Formats: sequence, C-alpha cells, structure tokens
Amino acid sequence: MIRVDSTRRELWFEGRGIPCAIGKSGAVPEAAKREGDGASPLGRYALLGALLRPDRVRAPAMDLPWRSMRPWDGWCDAPADPLYNRPVAHPWRSSAERLWRDDHVYDVIVVLNHNSAPVVPGAGSAIFWHLTSPDRSPTEGCIAIDAARMLEMLPKLKAGMPFEIG
Repeated sequence: MIRVDSTRRELWFEGRGIPCAIGKSGAVPEAAKREGDGASPLGRYALLGALLRPDRVRAPAMDLPWRSMRPWDGWCDAPADPLYNRPVAHPWRSSAERLWRDDHVYDVIVVLNHNSAPVVPGAGSAIFWHLTSPDRSPTEGCIAIDAARMLEMLPKLKAGMPFEIG
C-alpha cells in the first residue's frame, strides 16, 4: 500500500517516508473535489497503469501495466465531453491536458482510478501520481515525488495496489 500524508506532504511506501507535492489548494474530501480546484482528493484509489516518456525514461522491469507515451497523448478535462477524465489524442475537440510536456513532471505518470467508475462530470480529472518539478512546487491536484524515488518504486508496483491520500 502507498499512503500519502497530505498534511505533512509525505508519501509512505515500505515503511519509508518520501517528500511529495500535493495540490496547490491542499486536499479535500473526494465528494468535494471539483474540476480545476487545484485540490488533491482524499480517499483510497487503485493504481491502474503507467505512461512513460520513452525519450527520457527507460522502462524498468515491472508488473504494473504500462505503455510508452506519445507526443499526441492527452487527457480530457472538459466535463461536458463524453470522454471526460479519459485518455484522448491531440488535437482534441474540447479541452484536454497535453501529457507530452517540455518540463519533466510527466516523464512518468501513474494513473489512479479517481473518478473513473463511473465518471462523474466535473468531479475532477487527470489525478495522477507523477514527478515533481525541481522546486517541488504544488500540483494541480496530483501527487508528485522526485524522479529517483519514482524509478526505485516502479518495479515494486502492481495494478490494483492501494494508493491512499489522507
């Protein structure tokens, strides 16, 4: 199990605390999470899989399902779109976050099952576990850790593993 202490901004795994970034608006109960609020949703989620940017990260041997990210990959964040909170390809007909970025924060993305079954329009999209910026600045609602720690952890992750934001 992976546990995030949103108050102390630490991610705990295998008995070890790792500094992490959370949403710029702090953490809110999952029922209060709204699109664009900048908050991390409190709750227990499952790891679904990973996206790795192949020109920057070499995939380690791992059990977590993964695929290479592509320059056109996006994630729909438009609540009225039928593919809200789902992966899409750019160009996209409505608002969608670009996953292929100039900075390095999305070089590794672990997808969580936040607002996924069923998807509730407006209840938050693209809540990922990804890499921190160099200054460990807050995210738009995701959880982020440094690249070295993420790469150490990837081989130990499995689909369905609990990820708790508390």
